[in-house]
Amino acid sequence: MLTARKRARRHRWLTRLSVAALTAAMPTALLGAGSAKADVVRSTESWVLSELSLPSAWNVSEGKGVVVAVIDSGVNPTVSDLAGNVRTGPDLTGVGTPPSDPHWGIHGTWMASLIAGHGHGGGSNGIIGSAPQSTVLSIRVITDSSDPNDGRYTAQSAGRGQRELADAITYAVHHGAQVISMSLGYSLQSQPVRAALQDAYDHNVVVVASAGNSGNAAGADGKGQAPYSFPADYPGVLAVGAVNSSGQVSSFSSENLSVQVAAPGVRVPAQGRDGGYWYVSGTSPACALTAGVVALIKAKYPGLSDAQVVSAVTSSTTRSTRPRGAWDEQIGFGVVNAAAALRAAGRLASATAPGPGVAAAGHFGGGPDAIPPVPVAPRGSAGLVLYCLLGVACLGLVALATSRLLAASDPLPGDRELVAATLPATGSARNGAGGPPSSSGSPPPARHAAPRARGHHPGAQ
Repeated sequence: MLTARKRARRHRWLTRLSVAALTAAMPTALLGAGSAKADVVRSTESWVLSELSLPSAWNVSEGKGVVVAVIDSGVNPTVSDLAGNVRTGPDLTGVGTPPSDPHWGIHGTWMASLIAGHGHGGGSNGIIGSAPQSTVLSIRVITDSSDPNDGRYTAQSAGRGQRELADAITYAVHHGAQVISMSLGYSLQSQPVRAALQDAYDHNVVVVASAGNSGNAAGADGKGQAPYSFPADYPGVLAVGAVNSSGQVSSFSSENLSVQVAAPGVRVPAQGRDGGYWYVSGTSPACALTAGVVALIKAKYPGLSDAQVVSAVTSSTTRSTRPRGAWDEQIGFGVVNAAAALRAAGRLASATAPGPGVAAAGHFGGGPDAIPPVPVAPRGSAGLVLYCLLGVACLGLVALATSRLLAASDPLPGDRELVAATLPATGSARNGAGGPPSSSGSPPPARHAAPRARGHHPGAQ
């Protein structure tokens, strides 16, 4: 069973770019960074650029001034096609492999070249990324399988790996990144990563991630759906699947609800940390290329929110690749179209900004204008005095009525004698407890006898 660390590297399926794959007449000795080989590399890359409509998009934006954080295995900043376009951030893996090691930063350098590669030899040779004037911020959180300390890295807990990823996202957000590209994945969610992503959204950073390379296993377990990969499946993340040169979804590209768009991901040329050129396949290059398209939008329309940028990308996909139902689990909304995405972003940027909002009363009940006037006009001091006098008069009437009622309740002398004559002669019957007669020898007034009887009657109130 693969650990979460190993799953983080499942998005890397690649083959060395051989001479025969480029041209049958080119000898192996030209696999350095020579111009002749680079010319072949650019021509080999042309289908990628065309599929994404990048040449047209570059007439509008090349990503100048935008920082794209590449959270990966590290980036070699000295390779010819990236020179000057890389800022080096922290190494969070904790294994201590130095950047000088030839097995350090292999995967990360490929991804960076697809985002910010500017070519060389005047720009016409080598790899050109989707945002050639952007800057890569390299943050290392995974190791390559050939890294001499890969065993130590793999032995670390998955929880530690997730915390490192969360720290990388936070570092990127607070060190100027406007776009985050993550060509990696974990099988489980993480609260620290979710919190870090929320921090990114709060700072208007667009997050792009590869959907995963488990498409071949989608039907193997009878479920017909690839397992979810995180961070691709977190809310707010732009998850990218992979297509081939014909615009068809690749067999390895994960198919699930997280997929929103797709981009070239089969035999995509990229520059390696050694300066050589490689074919890279997987949803990893698709993610990197899409992150570069996002950088084009951020450079041209910096005022757009992260949600608006994602909307511009997903709503402007190439028409020929859009699924019949507008979306499906394989390709999302279709293949990314950089030129169309910039046009969509321009429409969003030119739309009238919403006002500060209207109180609920403005929509329900007709608002303040529908409130009727006060039926009685406010009264002056004369009216207040009159009401006070009326109140005093009312209090006097109440006092008079109360005094008369009290006077009427006292029995006349004849009535008292009559009541006394009708009471029992013994005290035991009078107090109801069998006790001796009252010490006064005379019966109580009649008005005291009735309330006592009511108090002992269950139905009396």
